[in-house]
Amino acid sequence: MHVLIIGGGTGGMCLAHGLKKAGVSVAVYERYSSRRDGLYGYRVGIDPTGSRALHECLPPELFDTFVATAAREPRHFNVLTQSLRTTATFQLPPARDAVNSERSVSRATLRQVLFTGMDDVVHYGKEFTRYERHPDGTISAHFGDGTTATGDLLIAADGTRSAVRRQFLPHAEIKDAGVTAIATKTALTPETRALLPDEALNGLSLIFGTKGMIGMLHVMTFKRDAQGGWPGLELDTDRDYINLSIWSSHAHFPEDTTRRRGRRLIATALEAAANWHPNLRRIFELSDPEAAFPLKIATSVPIDPWPTTNITLLGDAIHTMTPGQGVGANTALRDARLLCRELTAVAGGRKRLPSRDRRLRGRDDPLRLRARRRIPHQQWHQRRRPALPARHGSLRALRRPQLLRRDQQGPRPAP
Repeated sequence: MHVLIIGGGTGGMCLAHGLKKAGVSVAVYERYSSRRDGLYGYRVGIDPTGSRALHECLPPELFDTFVATAAREPRHFNVLTQSLRTTATFQLPPARDAVNSERSVSRATLRQVLFTGMDDVVHYGKEFTRYERHPDGTISAHFGDGTTATGDLLIAADGTRSAVRRQFLPHAEIKDAGVTAIATKTALTPETRALLPDEALNGLSLIFGTKGMIGMLHVMTFKRDAQGGWPGLELDTDRDYINLSIWSSHAHFPEDTTRRRGRRLIATALEAAANWHPNLRRIFELSDPEAAFPLKIATSVPIDPWPTTNITLLGDAIHTMTPGQGVGANTALRDARLLCRELTAVAGGRKRLPSRDRRLRGRDDPLRLRARRRIPHQQWHQRRRPALPARHGSLRALRRPQLLRRDQQGPRPAP
C-alpha cells in the first residue's frame, strides 16, 4: 500500500511520520518550495491528546526534541481589562510528564520538528489541482507543475481551503464566523518585559476591551540549551517573544483589513486598540511588521458521514474550527493518530477498511459537539457595553476567598 498525503501541515506530517515508522510507504506533497517557507503563525497549544499522538507517531528522539523546543510552561491564566487591570488570576498546574501534558509551542519550530528526517518522504513545490481514479483502484494526484503521483490512498491534509475537499465533497461548506483578528509578534527585550506585570509575563492572558474588542497575550520563552544537536536548529529562528492579538466582529475593522500587511496592519491594530493601556499599545508599536498577519475566522458546517473510498480527509480539511477552544491542531493530530493505526493494520492485513468514516460518527467528535453547542460569535462580539462590567464582576467574585471556602469543604450532593 502506498499513501499519498496532500499537505505538510501538523496533521499530515504527524501521519507521515507514523506511517514511515510503521514501514508503510508514504509520500507528502507540500505546496511550499522548501521547509524554510510557510513559517507563519505564532503559538499553538498542544494538549495531552495532541501530545499522545505525537508520542505515538514520531521517532522517540524527535518527540524528545518536540518537548525540548516547547516554550516554558505558563504559570498563570489571567483575565485582564484593556487598562491592564487584573480581573482574575488562576495558577496553572505544572506539567505532569512529557506525554500527558499541555505545551505551548511555536508553530514555526513545530513545523521544523515535523519536517526533520523526512527528506525522503516530502516533495516540495507541489500544489495539488485535482485527482483522478483509475480502473485498477489506484488514484493519481495532479499538481500545478504538470507532474502526477499515483498511490492506493489519497489523504487530504491541505487545510481549510482544501482543494481535495472541493472535488471530493463539494457540498462541504466553510462558513465565515464573522470575526476578524490581527496577530502580532514582539521580541521580548528589557524594554518590552518592563511593559507587563509579572502574572502576564509568566502566563497566558485574555484581555476584555470595550466595544466588543478582545485580545490574547502570551509571552513565549524557550529552553534553548535543551535542543542539543537537533538537525532543524539552523532553520529555527524563533527567540523569546510576546504574542499579542486583537479580534472582534468584522464591523469593527476596515473592510480591507485582511489585505493589509506590514506597518499598515500594525496601524490598524493600534486603531482598534485606541483606548487600550499605553503599555499594550506600545507592544503593538514595537512588534515586527513583517510577522504581523490578519485573518478572518472560519468554521466548517457539519456534514453527514460519507461512503468510504480510497480518499479521506483530516484536520482543517474536513473540520475547520474557530480558535476559541484551541482544539484545531489537536484534532488534526488525533485524526493522524487514528488514521495511522487503521492504515497500519490494513497494510499488515490485520484489518479491512471500515464501511463508513468513523471520525464523523463518534459521540465525542468535536465536530458534532460544536454543532450542538455552537458559539454565536457575532452575538458575542456585538454585545452591548453594559455586558462587559457584568462579566468582569462575575470574574472578580471568583477571587474572593470566602466564596471558595464552601467548595473546599467537599462536594455537595447532586440535586
